[in-house]
Amino acid sequence: MADDLFKALADPTRRTILDELTEKSGQTLFEICSRLSMKHQLGISRQAVSQHLALLEAAGLVETRREGRYKFHDLNTAPLRRIAERWPMPDPSEPEKRTP
Repeated sequence: MADDLFKALADPTRRTILDELTEKSGQTLFEICSRLSMKHQLGISRQAVSQHLALLEAAGLVETRREGRYKFHDLNTAPLRRIAERWPMPDPSEPEKRTP
């Protein structure tokens, strides 16, 4: 699971898609493509965006739901929380534990 997550986050276009879903959740493929084109000047095909979304969905970062003939994409931050929980930051108020 973590490998898929890091692979998904490694690509700047996929991170931009996640940024867009953070700003406005529940977007269709058409909306995402439009925002990438207009806001970020990314000349990327619908097929390429669809493939990026599939990889993000496989990593658990995007969830989809269908309503009629429309497919909506939502950001899921749970996988990111699991990574943060895996490597917690030490509490600065506690004395540092030293191992012999």
